[in-house]
Amino acid sequence: MSVLLGWLIDPITHQIKIDRQEQPVETLQSPDILPGETVLPEFVLDLSRIFR
Repeated sequence: MSVLLGWLIDPITHQIKIDRQEQPVETLQSPDILPGETVLPEFVLDLSRIFR
């Protein structure tokens, strides 16, 4: 089984690991928002509530 898009959110280090199908994992440091990309085109996660 595979997923099109996966997020691992670490509220302590403020890191996001983004796992996309058939691509290397991308790591972001303290992004303000996390868009749903093509999987959830109108979704945007506001990380300011998580990274307080």
